[in-house]
Formats: sequence, C-alpha cells, structure tokens
Amino acid sequence: MLTMLLDPTVEANLDLIRVSALHALAYCPRLFYLEEVEELYTQNAAVFAGRRLHVELENEEEGEWEDLFLESAELGLRGRVDALRTREGQFIPYEHKRGRAARDPQNQPVAWESDRLQILAYAYLVETALGIPILEGRIRYHADNVLVHVPLDEAGRAAVREAVQQARLLRQSPLRPPVTENERLCAGCSLAPVCLPEEARLAHDREWQLVRLFPEDDERQCVHILEPGTRVGRSGSRLKITHKDQTEEFIAAQQTGQLVLHSFSQISTQAIHFCAESDIGIHFISGGGRYVCSLDPRKGSIQRRIWQYRALSDPDLCLRLAQQLVTCRGQSQRKFLMRSGASCSRLPQVEQAIEQMKSVLKQVNKADSRESLLGLEGNLAALYFGALAHMFSDTVREEMRFVGRNRRPPKDRFNALLGFGYGLLLKDVMNAILIVGLEPALGFYHQPRSQAPPLALDLMEIFRVPLVDMPIMASVNRGQWDPEADFTIRGEQVWLSDEGRKKMISIYEKRKQEKWKHPVTGYSLTYRRLLELEVRLLEKEWTGEGGLFAQLVVR
Repeated sequence: MLTMLLDPTVEANLDLIRVSALHALAYCPRLFYLEEVEELYTQNAAVFAGRRLHVELENEEEGEWEDLFLESAELGLRGRVDALRTREGQFIPYEHKRGRAARDPQNQPVAWESDRLQILAYAYLVETALGIPILEGRIRYHADNVLVHVPLDEAGRAAVREAVQQARLLRQSPLRPPVTENERLCAGCSLAPVCLPEEARLAHDREWQLVRLFPEDDERQCVHILEPGTRVGRSGSRLKITHKDQTEEFIAAQQTGQLVLHSFSQISTQAIHFCAESDIGIHFISGGGRYVCSLDPRKGSIQRRIWQYRALSDPDLCLRLAQQLVTCRGQSQRKFLMRSGASCSRLPQVEQAIEQMKSVLKQVNKADSRESLLGLEGNLAALYFGALAHMFSDTVREEMRFVGRNRRPPKDRFNALLGFGYGLLLKDVMNAILIVGLEPALGFYHQPRSQAPPLALDLMEIFRVPLVDMPIMASVNRGQWDPEADFTIRGEQVWLSDEGRKKMISIYEKRKQEKWKHPVTGYSLTYRRLLELEVRLLEKEWTGEGGLFAQLVVR
C-alpha cells in the first residue's frame, strides 16, 4: 500500500481544475459554472450525508484508508483521492458514493457518467503525478453495496482531457450556461435553491408545470438582543448571551439565521468571526428602531456584482424595473384598502382613494423618467395613507389612530409602529441581499441616503404592505396595544417602549412565518423565504431568465 499525503494547505495553482469540479461539469455545466466561476455553494442533507460516510469510512478502515492530495500542471488537474490501495500488485484509486449505482440494459451495475469521469480523472491524475501505471479505478456505491470497475484506457484519458478543456472555456465565459434539459437532475442538486431551474423554465415558457425546488421555509431563528449592555460571545459551537444581571443563555449556531443587536448591546470579535463562518447574519438597529448597518462577509465571486453593475448601469432596464416595483407596491396598497373595506362599509374617502389609485397606476408604465415615476409613487402613497387613516375599527382608542404618514421622528403611535416595522423589514431585505451575494449599494430606483442602501430600499417596497402595514393594522384593530405601557412620549415624539418593541418584534416575526402563495410560480413559501426568492428573481432579470420579479401583489 502506498501512503502519501500532501499538505492541503499549500496554495494550489489557481489555473488547475479540481477533479470534483469535473464531476459537477459532467452532471450539469450550469452547476459547474455556479460553483467554479460564481463560487456559490450550498449544503443540503445529501452533502452532509456524504461527509458522514467519509468520516465513518476513515474510522472503520483505519490502516486501509489512505487519501492524498495531488496536482498536475501537465493535466491541469488537482484533487483529493478518496483512497489509493494495492490489489494484486496494482495501485487502484477508489471513490465512495452514498447512493446506488446506475444500471445498464442488462441490469448490471455501472457508474453514473459524472462518477465515471471523476474516477477516470483521479486515476489519470495519480498516474501522471506519481508516475505509476494505473489500469482502473473503482467506485463503491454504498446504498446497494456494489463495486464498479472503471478501466483507464486511452478513450478514458481523452475524455478527461476534453473535460478539462471544456472546464477552462466555461471558466472564461461571461455567460451562465442555460438550465439543463434533463429536469430530473435538478431535483437532487444541492444548488437548485440558487440556480432556480424551474423558475428559469417558467420564465421562458409560461405554460411550464413548475415543481417547487426552492426550500419552503428557513426554520433557523432570528435572535433579537434588545437590552442595552447585553453581551454576545462564543462558546464552542454555540452563541453565548450574557445579560446585564450576568445570567447566561446559549443558542446553537445551526439553529440561528440572524443575530440582531438593538440599541447598545455588544458582540465579541470571536462571535463575529463565528457568525461569519456559520452564515449567521449580523445586523444593528438603533434603540428607536432605525436600521443602522449589517455585517457583509463578502463571500462569493465578484463576477456576480460585475453583472449587476453592468445591468443596473442601463437606464432603460432601471426604469423598467422601477416601474414594476411601483406597480407592485401600488397594487398591494390598493388591494389592501379594498380588502379591508370589504368587511365594513367603505367610507366615501376610501372608495375615492381606491378609484384614484387605479387611475394613477395606469400611468406608471408610461413614465419616461425616474423623476416622473417618483411623482406617481408619491401620489399613490398619499392616497393610500390618507385612506388607511379611515380603516380603524370603531373600538380603537383615539390615541392609536393617525391622520397621515410622518417619518422620523414619529409623531403618533401608529407611525411609531410603522417606522419600527420598516426598520425590521429593511434589516431582513439586507440579510437576503447579502445571502444572495448582490451589492446593496447599487440599486435601480432609490438613490443613496443615510445608512439605507439603495437596493435594499428598492426591494423592501414589495414587502411593506404584507409584512408591516397589514399586521400592524390588524394588531391595532384587535386591541393588542396599550397606548401607555407600549409607548414612550418625548415632547412631540412618540417611540416604542421596551415592552412595545418586544411586542412589535413578536408580531413581525410571527408574520414572517406565515405562507404566501406566489401568484406566478403557484407555490407557497413563508415570507422569510420569499424575501430571498425575490432577490434571486431580481438577479434573473439581467441573466436572461427574467419576468418573475415584483409579481407579489396582495390578493
């Protein structure tokens, strides 16, 4: 048996192709491009199961399991061979797969094409890098306990060289390959939530019977640290929260999606590093509910941000996207007024606003500039909030009502709720943008101002009504708010008290867990998943698969 382990920390030649990348290439060129060019990776249950298999094999076959890292400039390859063993005087590389083998027409076990190319590449790499003859590679499929032999002949070597050349060409291409025609491959692909293959097919064929591959929900919790002086640190694989009274609580990293620090709570450097490594978003919000900033780990390739910059430098595209955005929000506002007024006789003021908004919405697609669009949006907002002031039930106390929209500082309790809610929404939109990997500072409608990045301001327009306006109005009409205990009055300014902030966060987070059926795709997702989906659908607008963005209108 040959025992050879090269140091994996040695910087690899970036021009070399990973053997595992050839596996992705054979499976789907688009998958290869997403991983190798755009540097997008996800981890699903199958990925974790494969890792567990390798750990188990290493533990069970101590003394038999030998892996090695090799690279060859001649082949243009580098990779980590699962195992290299000697059988009857011959060196044989082994690959281990968790699933079942493919079957030929005679029902004999054979390697899947992507697995076959991978083991051939490993065999050829071992032969070239170590200068030893390799006659075959072997693949163990553990689900059906089958060992498949793959001979390394001239045809196999040629197939590896051809794949390396194809990989190099794809690396240099500025265009993402199209979705594979074999839709069955997409169902088991770990990058389906990033690629959105079914949505891409729907964008090209509106009659396509879409199957949802995007995860229905993200069950990781959003942890809000509200009390000033609370410290967040790291303890092993958990986040440790130390309160002012020195009591401690621990939260598992795999159960945490976001960490939101309000007011003057603190976080250690170790915890920041840990959150970045664990893909936990870190966000800061002021005591008054104003969004301050987010930690941007800047993961992934700059390639996607370059595409975004090129696309959003086109004024015609920006105007079209802005029109879709204003239409989406305006229609949702109007539908909310219609929906709310249906349960109680509509007042003339509400009916008039609904009709006027309909007229304004017809002008949106005729707007020829951002400035004219801003004017139409302003008219829609004035009509909407003017009518919303008449949508309270008769039992609502006068202190909880409002005359119209005012911004910071809020001058009444209802506007205090709206401002705090919009701050939470902006934070969640930022989180989704950073997960997807776009540039928050480069939007298509809003201009830079204060701490709010333009792209986040753009995207939050889609969710203002369903995620903030609707649950706040419902909670006020249900009498959930105590005008004295839940608010703090400072001169003409009105802010949420500590209890009020906790209550608003609870209402908002509960709303995010509810599901909304997408009007175009036809499948249902929780709001917290829809936030990420909408960012990904926006990116498709400049990758040739557009047409699904900003279609989320309240029914």
